[in-house]
Amino acid sequence: MMINITYESLRSSVKYIDLLTAIIGTIYFYKYKHTCLKYFLIILWYVVINEFLGLYIRKMGFTYNLIIYNIYHLINFSFLFIHFKRYVKNNNHKTYIKYFLIIYIISFFGNMFLQNYFNQLITIPFLIAAFFLIMAIAFYFTEILNTNKVLYVDKNLLFWISIGLLLYHIGKIPTRIMRNYYEEIPNFENIFIAESILSIIMNICFIIGFICSEKDKQY
Repeated sequence: MMINITYESLRSSVKYIDLLTAIIGTIYFYKYKHTCLKYFLIILWYVVINEFLGLYIRKMGFTYNLIIYNIYHLINFSFLFIHFKRYVKNNNHKTYIKYFLIIYIISFFGNMFLQNYFNQLITIPFLIAAFFLIMAIAFYFTEILNTNKVLYVDKNLLFWISIGLLLYHIGKIPTRIMRNYYEEIPNFENIFIAESILSIIMNICFIIGFICSEKDKQY
């Protein structure tokens, strides 16, 4: 019972932390509105709308609401790949990320023949995209370490966004794999609790970035 209460409270908290993150991102929009990160705010509000829409659909008694989350993953990962491709400078890195995006999109639509996106949460395309995104973030960090931008990296919003995304997806890969076998795992609720905690940590990183970043330290 305690685990169930914890899980339900965490699930509820995540939605409101998503909302808080979007609000804070809006308040500090003036810091990054002159950069491509301004489009990241749109993604944050999309997450909020998607989460509350999913909750509403579930409360209305409809069985199939996973389609909106699967569509969200397609939009979100595509945006992130395009975004990091824009920010990295090395041409090889740009090429790799371009192929990451192409492979992910092919896997997403190809996987439609294996899974029903209306009542099944996609797995293989998500794992592919998460792994590729970790690599794209590694490219970005590698380039930052080789420039004087590393001296004020903690004042840069993209750095904090990247940290949040990196921590989230490193933890999300094993939990997404385990979710396919959750019925066979004792105390499987812990998997969902871990995913909620990962989401909270990611949002905290975003919030730190919005608050601590400086307008003239964006690039």
